Amino acid sequence: MQFNRRTLLKGIGAAGATLAYSGFASASTGVAQYIVGARGNRARSRVENAGFTVRHELAEGEVLVVTGPEDAVSDLERVQNVRSVSRDVTFELELPELEKEADTFEEQGSLEELQWDNDIQDVASAHELTTGDNTRIAIIDTGIDLDHPDLKNVNEEAGAAFVLDDDVPERGPDDPSGHGTHVAGIAAATGDEGVVGVAPDAELIPIRVFPEDGGAAFGDILAGIDYAADVGADVANFSLGIPGVQEPEADLNQLRAEVQTVFQSVTQRGTVITGSAGNDTGNLQQGGGFTLPNSVPAVITVSATSPADTLSFYSNFGTSDIDVAAPGGWYETVERTLGEAGEDGDIPFPFNGVLSTYPTDLESSVELPGYDFLSGTSMAAPQVAGLVALVRALEPDNNANQVESLIKQGAELVNGQNDPAFGAGRINAFDTVNNISN
Repeated sequence: MQFNRRTLLKGIGAAGATLAYSGFASASTGVAQYIVGARGNRARSRVENAGFTVRHELAEGEVLVVTGPEDAVSDLERVQNVRSVSRDVTFELELPELEKEADTFEEQGSLEELQWDNDIQDVASAHELTTGDNTRIAIIDTGIDLDHPDLKNVNEEAGAAFVLDDDVPERGPDDPSGHGTHVAGIAAATGDEGVVGVAPDAELIPIRVFPEDGGAAFGDILAGIDYAADVGADVANFSLGIPGVQEPEADLNQLRAEVQTVFQSVTQRGTVITGSAGNDTGNLQQGGGFTLPNSVPAVITVSATSPADTLSFYSNFGTSDIDVAAPGGWYETVERTLGEAGEDGDIPFPFNGVLSTYPTDLESSVELPGYDFLSGTSMAAPQVAGLVALVRALEPDNNANQVESLIKQGAELVNGQNDPAFGAGRINAFDTVNNISN
């Protein structure tokens, strides 16, 4: 496919999705949702006998997602075999925008030539050794466009939707809004028409946790990740997270134990988890701050880097949280991103975002149906998910810790594994798989 790049005469929004707290999780019927820590195999039956409905049983029964009347936390706490109760919350995707008239590009070239993120990770060289065949990547997000020409590797039958108050149940795992499709393409677009992902021969499992309009319940996000392990995904990616850096005494802190229980169960069943660090320019080290669900040990937490291998201006950071970095788009300042400062050879806005697949029935901000440039730690995490698939294709029996260790060993730019911005370094696909092959 050829792309004749030209000036766009409108403001262009490029965004990395974050989640904004939008209230407690409730269905339109008025029932409320709760996340319950369970103790023993009789917890579910006792919760149901108390008049509640168990929507999801996670981590082999240690965590339950339950619906029932409003203001019933104390009622649930009194049920035998229940060890903790949290009122579930919902979050909506927010897409911050940078607006500027785009620069002019006159020459023609393939879309792959605009994938600077693949170049910086040596993805093409890695594909000479493996393309991720016989692996599965689960995308827990807004779904995936089931008709996209570069996403014919989507397994719709294995896909699922976990949505408390679903306004588009007939869609199943299809994507009504675009974020999940963009994430999926970064990890595993086939390149049949336009762009190629890090693991183009991997199978994609679409798991939708968002309605078309409104927020995702946190319990449904956990259910999607748990389901990924049930269907044997090699890696589950969630480019979603609670916004802001939470203080240790924050109310959301009580959910951390249940998140960790679910995630540890998922990794013990063989599924690696990759997550975005968040887009709040926040220090996750300072004062014991945290985000969820990525601030738990079972997740490979990913910060975002620029085309210049600098930390992107929006990315969270922190020695205790960041495991590795990966291309997420934009530069270390807004001014450089928009071309108001910088160096010769900088990639102009919006092309310094990450190009990937986008639903063919939605408007592209660059007037290229089926593709768009977005930026954020949302775009960084699936780079690592794709790399997990490459590693698993070569070493299918490696456990989650072994896979993470190999990815860290193949990273570059820093010494050691505790850089506050990059963790063990910015990932390099070729170095990682070449280390395994040799």
